Amino acid sequence: INQLTMGIDIARKHVRKVGRTEPKSQDPYLRLLVKLYRFLARRTESQFNKIVLKRLMMSRINRPPVSLSKVNSLIGSKADDNLIVVVVGTVVDDERLSVVPKASVVALRFSEAARNRIISAGGRALTFDQLALERPTGSNTLLIQGKRHARESTKHFRGLHGKHARPYIRKGAKTGRKGENTKTRPTM
Repeated sequence: INQLTMGIDIARKHVRKVGRTEPKSQDPYLRLLVKLYRFLARRTESQFNKIVLKRLMMSRINRPPVSLSKVNSLIGSKADDNLIVVVVGTVVDDERLSVVPKASVVALRFSEAARNRIISAGGRALTFDQLALERPTGSNTLLIQGKRHARESTKHFRGLHGKHARPYIRKGAKTGRKGENTKTRPTM
């Protein structure tokens, strides 16, 4: 009888696991939240807690801010008093929005104006530890995130925009004929 034995996986010798196992930040409050959601992700069979844990460990570039107008447009159709909007990042105010709806919003951070407008509309601005007490499995929540490619620097990325990517040019010459001209050396 020819028995198959396990061999050494040489092809995957130097492949490392990517993805953070802890946040880079030394912020003690963020680290406590990671501890809490690591426990919840392990002890509950909720996909919500696993996603929140992964996002808590992300860099700030990958946790873009969400405006109140985005929160408003996403909960406009799902107007429910029990619904909690969850943002792993910052919630900022949008002055163009005249009326803020009554909503419960959970975020890592709120701008002062956004927090005041949510509370004055009769809503609640909650933290993640309060959410863990209220909804440990993330039931009846709406998990949203901001646009990652909304930063000005991404407009220059060829991989995203191809030939429509913006060139890097001098600050003073954004318009006109001399836009991308550089200083040339005289020939000898």
